[in-house]
Amino acid sequence: MSASDTSIAIARTAAKAAADKIAQDIVALDVSDRLALADVFLIASAPSERQVNAIVDGIEEELAKKDLRPVRREGRSGGRWVLLDYSDIVIHVQHEEDRVFYALERLWKDCPVVDLQLGDDASAKAAAASDID
Repeated sequence: MSASDTSIAIARTAAKAAADKIAQDIVALDVSDRLALADVFLIASAPSERQVNAIVDGIEEELAKKDLRPVRREGRSGGRWVLLDYSDIVIHVQHEEDRVFYALERLWKDCPVVDLQLGDDASAKAAAASDID
């Protein structure tokens, strides 16, 4: 089983919103075969807590336009690692230091990378980097 077209479309919308707020290293992983709770993990990072929160705001605003609201939000007050749970897609926006430390991509390295179609080949770079690990 792979991620649904709807989940991938939501991930692409969220990724575009994150990119618009200058998120770094935006990657989406299809976790549907490994995890029953979600189809896609979207991971992005930023160099400061303020920018992490700005990215989260941008994602929430863009998904709200599609009548999507997170069922759960965690970490907002700290601005180091914010998790937005949209049921089929879970979004992790991390401070770049936390992203390196927790290395979610390595934990889920056996999951396929989703092409986010961001236009700057960010997804292709992420896929190539995951092949190296």
